[in-house]
Amino acid sequence: MTTVITVLVGCVGALIAWLIHFPAPFLTGPAVAVATGGLLGFSFRIPNILRETIFLFLGITLGASVTPEILNAAKTWPVSLIFNCISTALVMILGWFLLGRYFNLERKTAILASSPGHLSFVLSLGSTVGAEVSNIAIIQSIRVFILTLAVPVILSLLAKPDELLSEIVSINITLSNFFLLSGVSALSGVLARHFRVPAALLLSGMLFSSIGHGINLTPGSIPQPLSMFCFIILGSLIGSRFTGVTYIELRRCCASGLAVTFIGLVVSLILAYLVHRLTGVDIFVVLVAFAPGGFETMVVMSSLVGADPAYVAIHHITRLFFLSVFVPIVLIEKQKL
Repeated sequence: MTTVITVLVGCVGALIAWLIHFPAPFLTGPAVAVATGGLLGFSFRIPNILRETIFLFLGITLGASVTPEILNAAKTWPVSLIFNCISTALVMILGWFLLGRYFNLERKTAILASSPGHLSFVLSLGSTVGAEVSNIAIIQSIRVFILTLAVPVILSLLAKPDELLSEIVSINITLSNFFLLSGVSALSGVLARHFRVPAALLLSGMLFSSIGHGINLTPGSIPQPLSMFCFIILGSLIGSRFTGVTYIELRRCCASGLAVTFIGLVVSLILAYLVHRLTGVDIFVVLVAFAPGGFETMVVMSSLVGADPAYVAIHHITRLFFLSVFVPIVLIEKQKL
């Protein structure tokens, strides 16, 4: 019953956001509606099986928009990936300094709370080293939530009205091809998850969909109502992070969460502009690739704003792997001081 209520609240939020013409309404609307309800004391939940299923479907949707032209542009990616790692390091170092200096967070907590992503990894580290895990979780949730709302708004303010329209595949995929892609992607995703690959089902669906569409084996896209429903579930999932968070906890972490998010946005904008000037890649595409939001959220955001999903995905994967190495190094080095 909780899941049904969560989805219904998400649908209402999506409808309201769509009616007021808010950017990316089927993602941002549910996130706001469910988060608001959670902070008011209601309980919301998206079960794992539903979450993984919509990630699989979203991956198939994203793969349908990967073209040979996008892959041919991969020669510009090494420069962009280097700047992406620099951006990630700057966001974390500046965030750690800010949280420790002006918000009086304990050193280990400040370092982990300022990590731009990799939440499960960061929380695991936090529990191991004795950091304040609840503060880290709330600050990180604020970051993902604000970025989910802020990135579409920033892009809509910077772009011309027709620049953010995604190319929509006019034909629907056949039922047999859909089941073929879903089955192969699901099996591969389960195997990849066994080896701790982040967002395994999303990436698996995207990979096999890209191959299938690239060789014209599985042409067409999943029906638009289904993809919209997947966006609503993802938005509801983001909002459900605030279920159980008390007003006192939110007030304690709100300012620090907003500060870390602001730093992430500013650094990402600056580095994205530099990469745009150096490589010629569209500034909107680079910004979504550099935005330190949730991995799944930003990759899905690429389809909503017309960005290259392959470009965005590889940059966020790089960010997660970089954080897997960089965060422990920073913790160890700061412990020596």
